[in-house]
Amino acid sequence: MICCKNSENSYQKLAFYIPVFHYFKKMLPIFDPNDNEAGLKLLEDLTNNACQIQQQVLEFILTTNLHTGYLKSFLNGDSSRENFKNKVPVVNYEDIKPCIERIANGEPSSIISAQPITELLTSSGTSGGQPKMMPSTAEELERKTFFYNLLVPIMDKYVDGLDQGKGMYLLFTKPEISTPSGLTARPVLTSYYKSSNFRNRAFNRYNVYTSPDETILCPDSKQSMYCQLLCGLVQREEVLRVGAVFASAFLRAIKFLEEYRKELCSNIRTGRLSDWITDSNCRNAVSSFLSKPNSELADLIEVECSGKSCEGIIKKLWPRTKYIEVIVTGSMAQYIPTLEFYSGGLPLVSTMYGSSECYLGINFKPLSNPYDVSYTLIPNMAYFEFLPVDKDNKKVIQDVQCNGATDHNGKQEEDGKEKDVEAVDLVDVKLGHYYELVVTTFTGLYRYRVGDILMVTGFYNNAPQFRFVHRRNVVLSIDTDKTNEEDLLKAVTQAKVLLEPLGLLLTEYTSFADTSSIPGHYVLFWELKAQGTNDLPELDPITMEKCCSTVEESLDSIYRRCRKKDKSIGPLEIRVVTHGTFDALMDFCVSQGSSVNQYKTPRCIKSEEAFKILDSRVVGRFFSKKTPFWEPFRIETNL
Repeated sequence: MICCKNSENSYQKLAFYIPVFHYFKKMLPIFDPNDNEAGLKLLEDLTNNACQIQQQVLEFILTTNLHTGYLKSFLNGDSSRENFKNKVPVVNYEDIKPCIERIANGEPSSIISAQPITELLTSSGTSGGQPKMMPSTAEELERKTFFYNLLVPIMDKYVDGLDQGKGMYLLFTKPEISTPSGLTARPVLTSYYKSSNFRNRAFNRYNVYTSPDETILCPDSKQSMYCQLLCGLVQREEVLRVGAVFASAFLRAIKFLEEYRKELCSNIRTGRLSDWITDSNCRNAVSSFLSKPNSELADLIEVECSGKSCEGIIKKLWPRTKYIEVIVTGSMAQYIPTLEFYSGGLPLVSTMYGSSECYLGINFKPLSNPYDVSYTLIPNMAYFEFLPVDKDNKKVIQDVQCNGATDHNGKQEEDGKEKDVEAVDLVDVKLGHYYELVVTTFTGLYRYRVGDILMVTGFYNNAPQFRFVHRRNVVLSIDTDKTNEEDLLKAVTQAKVLLEPLGLLLTEYTSFADTSSIPGHYVLFWELKAQGTNDLPELDPITMEKCCSTVEESLDSIYRRCRKKDKSIGPLEIRVVTHGTFDALMDFCVSQGSSVNQYKTPRCIKSEEAFKILDSRVVGRFFSKKTPFWEPFRIETNL
């Protein structure tokens, strides 16, 4: 690695990373987030010395965890980088799932981590219909806090006056459970919001919110949403930025505002909170903002919301707002046009890239076009490696546009034969190339495939910048749901059994994430025919609605939770198309460069042209009439 052949001065610049008892164990330099100069200098140091820091991160992780059960079985006491690369395999979740389940069932953390595992973070990705569980330690909260603090000097660099007001950020917690060992399993953001790091945070201009913590922590999502919006409206003149974690959540809040605006205005006009807000913490927290009636504000909000269209409503209701902060990369990019409709011309800002495994990267140009967002991976967050996805970038682009998912398993095909693909280090990736991200974390994951496909878009000093392309295997996503091709096939297979007594055959299908309305919903395009003929008889609406419901019942728990509890996904729809529609789709894909010999029907449509081909041939539309069964997930155990 060329960058590591620097002079001794490079290592002297990193003096603050050398072992210092109270914080080296977390590989976190100390800085004041309110000191912009210090924060920007730190980012310069981190990115200039990416190679050295990555080496130190790996050395620390390996020496600390060398005698854990997992690493002991591969490294045999040798913690060198070369031994790690040669002996420790690149793994996916199914490979490490048994170790994590053993810890969930009460065995010691030393199976994978020298530090005690204090909780399990549930991923929105699924395995066998249940969320994946990622190990976490107490010190990982410090790493997340450090990461959030790095955002402050970047936003201040591009946006003036953020210390002159508040952020109306709509933040929510999700269900959590206790494992047999007593560890809590919950989503990563729920973990952070409930931590002392969040509740006792040292306030800076970036983490002052209109929402009291009690409304964020409210377990009832409807009461939480109502109270947070109410507080945001009452403090409208102080709001300088608005947002949520995901674009889908922010748009859901806008719809909620449309549905409850009269009641919200009534609360503001009377100075009295609605009786159905029964959470005592919410009532007490909101009462200070509703200490007196404000008919003038209520009238103003009603006027702004009374138009035929809600175009530009964010700027109208919160006139001092400088930007909307939401994640609009990956599957969330489908919401950009809708956000722009509501925004009134405000910039859409995606500040960070993270996952349940660890926090990863920061957008160093937050005001860039939302379609062009790139993230710089912060080198002290984890040890990063990258599996080259495909040496033919054109093929990758085609897969993304036509199929929406590409299954890369660390292998490439050359001259008709598969060969192993070697993972490369952070500083060795190449501009314009595509990679799957692999992480080794401080919390017990070693050479773990995150499943994200990234493209290198440039470099900031010696740290590469990446654009999120898509999630490996995922074909459909509306909110935090991630439905892969295999799960979709299983669900469709369950539903098509209902057609057999009617003499109908499902000959082809594909899918589409329809986000033209709020909430978005899954659309399946089905081509049907009667047995023995290509003719399509009249369809029984009841049977077709049952097919919709059966598909939903067969999808995983994250989808069903979003449908039933969160109401962030609408009823699934099946659109029946005429005979020959999928032949027309194949003709289109071939015209775009697909091989006739290797063509297979894409199981998710991303191309607008392909969608038009399907939608123009629809002869019947059917929706699920009931919400699928859901209950908080249970951890499968072998006690």
